[in-house]
Amino acid sequence: MQTNMKMLFLSFTIVLTSLMFNTTEAQSNNGKFVVVLDAGHGGHDPGKPSKYGYKEKDIALKIVLAVGKALEKNPDIKVVYTRKKDVFVDLFVRGKIANKANADLFVSIHCNAHNTQAYGSETYVLGVHRNKTNFDVAKAENEVIFLEKDYKKNYEGYDPSSPESFIGLTLMQEEYLDQSIQLAKNIQDNFTHKLKRKNRGVKQAGFIVLHQTVMPSVLVETGFITNTKEGKYLNSKKGQLELASAIEKAIIKYKKGVDDNTGNFDYNVETNDESTVSSEEKIIKNTIFKVQIAAGSKKIEPKSYNFKGLKDVSREKSDGLYKYYFGYTSDYNKAQNLQLEAKKKGYKDSYLVAFKDGKRISLEKALKQDAN
Repeated sequence: MQTNMKMLFLSFTIVLTSLMFNTTEAQSNNGKFVVVLDAGHGGHDPGKPSKYGYKEKDIALKIVLAVGKALEKNPDIKVVYTRKKDVFVDLFVRGKIANKANADLFVSIHCNAHNTQAYGSETYVLGVHRNKTNFDVAKAENEVIFLEKDYKKNYEGYDPSSPESFIGLTLMQEEYLDQSIQLAKNIQDNFTHKLKRKNRGVKQAGFIVLHQTVMPSVLVETGFITNTKEGKYLNSKKGQLELASAIEKAIIKYKKGVDDNTGNFDYNVETNDESTVSSEEKIIKNTIFKVQIAAGSKKIEPKSYNFKGLKDVSREKSDGLYKYYFGYTSDYNKAQNLQLEAKKKGYKDSYLVAFKDGKRISLEKALKQDAN
């Protein structure tokens, strides 16, 4: 039985992956940073119910349009919407839109609900939910698939009511988890410190809409439409504009972090520096830790003068992006020291990554393996 379940999860993952990549045609974005904004629900799917008459689908759309309007003032940013009016869009289609746009970010905006006067904002990244509350939130959002015409075909083997069905959902997004968490943290920080909203934290859960994308992605639960005070705020123009501004500024901050790590390099320098042969070329049989310091579309020579004096920089290309790593060690403590060194050099958003047998694995999995 357990073997059959594992095969089911694997088959489900393969089906969804195939659906994505068979329909994805990367578009030319002329070097612009592409943000896909997704207003949750729409059309015959109103979203979460509220006894006060507030409609999640309308609130989410108004916030998305306000975020997009603000972002579009930046000439370096291209905004793509999964919907700009009150229409129903299948969850897997939302992911297709983002993938076809070759997006740098995917941001899905929603409202929360509860049978109590719960309140506050929380932002989710894709992952295995750690508790029943997170599972319930994801389950409520994922049940939208039952409103889709061919949901059995599009989500073969998936049951939103089964916690086990989420096991296969994290595979595609694992590589973008750190970036997704950074964006989610930016959003929550703005909600908390600028808007003085209750911070319910950055959380992980198995949202199908996030699984469909192949870029850093978050789902924002802006607040509870079932709370008397917060529901009124969410439904107000003032509240929607404030939330939109906080999300827009979080995206701009994230983009700046990406730009700082990949831009403004001096190419007019001598080329007789250290060897460009990277440690990537070695056959890795043990767990290896590196510090990711940059990622972007620019192909840059992995030499110290291009990376603020850091030596032992390596480069690899993955999913259309060049990724740059500093250091190479099987000692986790040394890896942490390398990360501190990178931060001192100005790479404040750098983070640790792990490889096993030459393949990227999650940091959590790497540490568990090292403990065995």
